[in-house]
Amino acid sequence: MTFSVLIADDEQGILDFVTLYLEKDNYRTFTARNGESAWQIIQHETIDLAILDIMMPKMTGYQLIKKIRAEKNIPIIFLSAKDANADKILGLGIGADDYVTKPFDPLELMARVEAQLRRFYDLGAKEIASPSTLPLHELSLDLNQCVLHRRQELIALTSIEFKILRLLMSQPGRVFTKKQIYEAAWEDTYIVDDNNIMVYISRLREKIGTREGDSYIQTIRGLGYKIK
Repeated sequence: MTFSVLIADDEQGILDFVTLYLEKDNYRTFTARNGESAWQIIQHETIDLAILDIMMPKMTGYQLIKKIRAEKNIPIIFLSAKDANADKILGLGIGADDYVTKPFDPLELMARVEAQLRRFYDLGAKEIASPSTLPLHELSLDLNQCVLHRRQELIALTSIEFKILRLLMSQPGRVFTKKQIYEAAWEDTYIVDDNNIMVYISRLREKIGTREGDSYIQTIRGLGYKIK
């Protein structure tokens, strides 16, 4: 597996230096020279770990980590010239997983990157960070409470309806066959084509309504169903 790492620092030399070592170890890298650019990358790319400077223009590392932590639970390492204990305590306290001071040994930094990724992904932290809801436009499916909200409206679901919706909303736009839907919702082997799936899809359509005049759940003739 190739991991993607974001390096955010206002010194181009630091970006080049760290990128060189990361790419030598087969990491995919993204770089930013200010906090706003780093935030845009976080929003639009899949980032597995971030290395952040603290004193960056436009948005400091402190401000950036608060925005990241509000949405994502990826490993974050502060790489900073601020070496006082108070700075380290503050950085770790607001959400950093590690803190490396400049000047730094690049081999030590690579070891810390590897350790954070191993801890986070190999030991299951990624599973802990899995979302408890599946959002889609005005819909939000609560995976813990097994209920659906449309805006602020609570929509009651049967267990079968919930399982079908959970499958469809897990990958919006993907077409699921009747066999896949039946085996996910009824937890049994799909043998013959019957009307059960069609009936439940019809009920779901009535409950969740439409978006821009079209049903959320669409029939793909000869293939199955998808949600958009």
